[in-house]
Amino acid sequence: RRTPPTGLHDTKERLMPMDPWQRVEAALEGEAVDHPPIALWRHFPEDDQHVDKLVAHTLDWQRRWAFDLVKFMPSGTYGVEDWGAVSAYGGQANGARAVVGPRVVHTDDWLAIRDLDVRRGSYGRQNQALKAAAAALKGSVPILQTIFSPLTTARKLSTERLFADLRRSPDALHQALSVITDVTIRFALDAIDAGAHGVFFATQLASYRLLAVDEYERFGKAYDLRVLAALAGKARLSMLHAHGDDIMFDLLADYPVEMINWHDRLTEPTLRDAASRFPGLLVGGLNEHGALAKGDLHAVEAEVRDAIAQTGGRRLMIGPGCVVPVAATDAAIGAALRATRESARQP
Repeated sequence: RRTPPTGLHDTKERLMPMDPWQRVEAALEGEAVDHPPIALWRHFPEDDQHVDKLVAHTLDWQRRWAFDLVKFMPSGTYGVEDWGAVSAYGGQANGARAVVGPRVVHTDDWLAIRDLDVRRGSYGRQNQALKAAAAALKGSVPILQTIFSPLTTARKLSTERLFADLRRSPDALHQALSVITDVTIRFALDAIDAGAHGVFFATQLASYRLLAVDEYERFGKAYDLRVLAALAGKARLSMLHAHGDDIMFDLLADYPVEMINWHDRLTEPTLRDAASRFPGLLVGGLNEHGALAKGDLHAVEAEVRDAIAQTGGRRLMIGPGCVVPVAATDAAIGAALRATRESARQP
């Protein structure tokens, strides 16, 4: 196969318009695209507690904007509620629910984390909703089910006491993590059967601010890789999301995923630096807390152009560092789309 041009605009011929699959798969290979793929995602607070409403919002969001990838958006606490944690939406700008009643209050509570039927309860509702959304989209665009790393789920079950137990009672935590991992694997495989093309795998603890590298390797990465290994040969493409500041990017860069997403506008590395450190598709460029939230259309467009300049428009999907605020305006979202889709026509 010929060596592709090194930049988005290095070919004299304008490429024919691509569909989302063609665009994403070409971008994954570092090939020329008509314009970089783009995807934005947001929560639908309160309505995400109801299967029919979550499906309707998902389809409306995609039909309105025609993104190149659908990140399915269950609430961020769906994975702990069947174990007895209580969550609520308190008006957070990003639309996320928070755990207000942890399941693990004492160290011994880790030993009560037992196996679950992922086809019932909160887990079951998420794949029921995904199945309906995927059926309506008819494979026209990649759709990823959101899953959380086992250690992230453990933190949501216990909130801040996780860190003390991780260091003081590691055996109890490992026992719970093993159960959580098995449940996560079954849920992820059910998502594939329901029509997902892969997963959006979110870790919220691969941060130097929270753990030492050896701690994340033992309590985080070891279980992360078990989940991802179970999807080998079954998921068509998946995205890793590294949440937070000062992330352990190089520790995550060898995960078996096709895409990686992080807060590239807020923490290292930049897209430019990451391009040589991760072999797949970089997803980012937009500061969801900045221009998008403020509705600064010129700044949104500037971020898109800068992301393309940093990468030469190759192996790039324009996206937010995390969820788009619920108050983000149609004008701001439209500005990101316009700048992305018009980029191939720029000199």
